[in-house]
Amino acid sequence: MIFGFTEAQISGFFLTYGVGAFILYMLFIIGQLAWESKAGRFGTFVLFLGLGVGFLGFVAKVVIQWWLEK
Repeated sequence: MIFGFTEAQISGFFLTYGVGAFILYMLFIIGQLAWESKAGRFGTFVLFLGLGVGFLGFVAKVVIQWWLEK
């Protein structure tokens, strides 16, 4: 037990919120990449679509887990 929390509670928290924060940071990186490369509207859309599809899977996993536990 660390600070009164079990290892499962800590890992569950950081798997949900830590990865969520990492996803937000990755969105910032994708936006910065589009800005610096002067990708334009369509290029920016392609960057966010191509690199952001994995984020949709993570969000879907969280929603499905929430729905099954409800």
